[in-house]
Amino acid sequence: MLDLLPSIRALIATPSISSPDPALDLGNRAVIDRLAEWLSDAGWKVALQVVAAQPAKVNLIATLGRGSRGLLLAGHTDTVTVDGARWQHDPFGGQVVGDRIYGLGTADMKAFFALVLEATRGLDPARLAQPLLLLATADEETSMAGARALLGTDYLRCARYAVIGEPTGLRPVRLHKGVLMERIVLEGHAGHSSDPGYGASALEGMHGVIGELLAWRGELQRRHRDERFGVPVPTLNLGCLHGGSSPNRICAACELQIDLRTTPAMDLVALRQTLLQRVRQATAAADPRLRARCEPISAGVPAFEAPLGSALVQAIEQLTGASATAASFATEAPFLHQLGLEPCVIGPGRTELAHQPDEYLELAALQPTIELLRGLIDRFCVQPEEQRAQP
Repeated sequence: MLDLLPSIRALIATPSISSPDPALDLGNRAVIDRLAEWLSDAGWKVALQVVAAQPAKVNLIATLGRGSRGLLLAGHTDTVTVDGARWQHDPFGGQVVGDRIYGLGTADMKAFFALVLEATRGLDPARLAQPLLLLATADEETSMAGARALLGTDYLRCARYAVIGEPTGLRPVRLHKGVLMERIVLEGHAGHSSDPGYGASALEGMHGVIGELLAWRGELQRRHRDERFGVPVPTLNLGCLHGGSSPNRICAACELQIDLRTTPAMDLVALRQTLLQRVRQATAAADPRLRARCEPISAGVPAFEAPLGSALVQAIEQLTGASATAASFATEAPFLHQLGLEPCVIGPGRTELAHQPDEYLELAALQPTIELLRGLIDRFCVQPEEQRAQP
């Protein structure tokens, strides 16, 4: 493991921030190029896929061995934005303090790629009965454009099982919630604040919309409850609000961005239709002169559920001694499932450390992750399939 920490540091030191704000978005090309060099030097066959005609956004698909029912190790190479003033450690430093390595992407989830490289160091492709693949995607933290770009392609045609290395504390996750992120925009008329009749306040209209959204949230939580999740109900977060330009001017435009986390029984298309209907009703009730619209921040991610009899889930449960559970966050699993793969989510690091200042990965998680990966590679790539089918 002599090269493991330097590899993690090299990935952390290479910024790959994703953001809907073009001024903050950096793309992931630099990280992908570094991984491509490492993998090529280790004997992997590497392919790159430019995402949405943006040269700075790239997926990497690497393959070792041949076959048609291989194991895919998958993850995203981008991170969220960072406010360095809130960090005590350099977010791009990969500093080791005590039993932790700190940095943006240590837990979520750049370190996973270094762990895959360590787990496969010296692996002879001639030993593989089925291929081993590595997928590194772009834009998971914003639009999931990287995973979506794979739909309709044959990049993963020789894979059957997919391990997604998101931070789960090395506990397997076989189902997770879906997510909708929406932008609600109200437009009114500006005017002098001395007389409300001079304008139509979009900010006051948004007050009514917020009340309607909170009422809708209550209805959804009474109607949809799934006790398999730690948070058993759908959640609706009022994330950020922007409106107005001056205290002495009637607000002409106001924008609210929301995040809705859905249980598996909820339909994203129907939810979007209901959202627009309720926003327009609330807006009209507040002031008929206001205009309202809803815009998706991204296309949305459906909830995911692997079957109880999943061979991959059962193998991970056996190797870790931990029962599969549910997560309230979303991953790229639904898109890999659409491609015909059987996914399970498991990785080092803890979810509660993701998207936080002073994100870190515990050093004690490194060796167990390597051992888990080697166990899965042996079971799904080295052992003949007929042997794996035996109890």
